Amino acid sequence: MADIQSYFILFPIAAISIILILFKSSTTKSKFRLPPTPFSLPIIGHLHLLGPSPHQAFHKLSFKYGPVFRLFLGSKPCVVFSSSETAKELFKTFDNVFLNRPYNSSMDYISYGGRGFIFAPYGPYWKFLKKIVVSELLNSKTLDSLLPVRHDEINRFLRYLSQKAKVGESVELEGDLMKMANNIISRMLMGKRCSDDNDDAGDIKSIVTDIGELMFTFNLSDHIWFLKNIDVQGIGKRSKEIRGRFDSLIEKIIDKHEEARKEKKGKGEVKDLLDLLLDISEDESMEIKMTRDNIKAFILDIFGAGTDTYAITTEWALAELVNHPKIMKKALEEIDQVVGKDRLLQESDIPNLPYLQAIVKESLRLHPTAPIVQRISTKDSTIGGYDIPADTVIFYNIWSVGRDPAHWENPLEFWPERFIEKQMDVRGQSFELLPFGSGRRMCPGTSLGLMVVYVTLGCMIQCFDWKAGKNGDLSSVDMEEGIGITLPRANPLVCVPVARLDPIPFSG
Repeated sequence: MADIQSYFILFPIAAISIILILFKSSTTKSKFRLPPTPFSLPIIGHLHLLGPSPHQAFHKLSFKYGPVFRLFLGSKPCVVFSSSETAKELFKTFDNVFLNRPYNSSMDYISYGGRGFIFAPYGPYWKFLKKIVVSELLNSKTLDSLLPVRHDEINRFLRYLSQKAKVGESVELEGDLMKMANNIISRMLMGKRCSDDNDDAGDIKSIVTDIGELMFTFNLSDHIWFLKNIDVQGIGKRSKEIRGRFDSLIEKIIDKHEEARKEKKGKGEVKDLLDLLLDISEDESMEIKMTRDNIKAFILDIFGAGTDTYAITTEWALAELVNHPKIMKKALEEIDQVVGKDRLLQESDIPNLPYLQAIVKESLRLHPTAPIVQRISTKDSTIGGYDIPADTVIFYNIWSVGRDPAHWENPLEFWPERFIEKQMDVRGQSFELLPFGSGRRMCPGTSLGLMVVYVTLGCMIQCFDWKAGKNGDLSSVDMEEGIGITLPRANPLVCVPVARLDPIPFSG
């Protein structure tokens, strides 16, 4: 939320504010029982407390002010929650009060006025979109039909690693995993690989990266009232540039897709997700007409939500395993026992690999790809014993709850066995562990995302030993967090793969 440029602007504003207003007035007493709050500065409120990683800043503040506290981000009242008890109230008891996302002017523009699934306000239109996602785009039949795509891209990735292993070269896994994830999403969505040369889809990767950076940039114009109509950071200008690039590119892709659909109509070919979206837009029986802008916003949502998360989750999990060789060995023993050495691990094997699943859950506990859930209240409510007025922005700190000693024994230790001894769901029902959110607005692609991570990580364990460092000479890797909305590593994981299986049993 906060970036370096924002701080350069905040400092003079804060200095002027302090000169103009030397003390904070509190002459009126609120009728609400409000959460505790730190001392705030005039105009900017508590913006100066956020730092480059808001989830960590919120975590530190919770030590002093408890699991529920109030902040002002500029003129916007906010409440931060960091306990599983309040999560249950937020996403179950009062889920209907917290179904909308806070307004973000840049994302509103880029997402075609909230016409996609992620940023649409809750209501009949959002319900229609969710129905499409659940019943058409991500149902079991569609995902099964696209299984060969996922299988092929993972095989391509493993072949690449095998080539590196043969010559003893290191790999920087962040970029390679991101490339694989982008190709999976791009092929499932449009039948095209992002990495193919001279392919229109290839530019989507850079556009999605730019959008992710923009989402993480704290926009002062959205939070300080007198800057509302001033593009002080140039975010509005950048939003228009990114939206223009995406719109031009995706229009060409849709046009080409429509031409291809006419040629293959009636031939029984497997439909990609864009085919399904175009079918829905042409269906006159739909209760809400799906426009071209809806389709473009949907495509943006799918790319934005599906690429970074797969890659970053897999990278964090492998980094933990490199630092915990005994856990890596135990995972390998499970895979060898269930899968053997004559074939590659498949999606159908995952239910029989509970320890592999536990490793991913434990990694998501410590390194959730969405460390903070943001919502805005639509009416007054009482959460955690405090009154939360309508129009309050709420932040639920998933990252902090994952480190709470009240819920976890030795919370900073990477210990997958905790999920063998205590079965916990990561699909929004176990409130101590919400890496994909919870309630009606939790991530609808959770099952697909988990399956891709399980299979990718499992195959990487099955096929290779991993030596840390460019020359494979490091005993461990650092676990410092980087800055970004999907919680990347500060330093990409660099390892030398060493083939365990020779030859690797590629299939398909």
